Amino acid sequence: MLSRGVLWSMNADEVAAIIEREIPDATATVTTPRDPDDDSHYAVDVVSTAFDGKPLVDQHQLVHDALGEHLTRDIHAIELTTSTPE
Repeated sequence: MLSRGVLWSMNADEVAAIIEREIPDATATVTTPRDPDDDSHYAVDVVSTAFDGKPLVDQHQLVHDALGEHLTRDIHAIELTTSTPE
């Protein structure tokens, strides 16, 4: 939600919920690695069977696609890790 150049941020639970809703069988763990009060930089770990057989760049693209415009409006940066269930 961008209004007059102001960045509106999301909390970690909202980020995880979007990813889990948009990517099949996903489990997302979202933390704030820099500062617990910094809600625009996130470390995101996503585990999903949807990543099976896909190269890392495609796995990351699925997460970026799931977050959509939130990456430009509500989230400043993410440190992303993706994997399939063991």
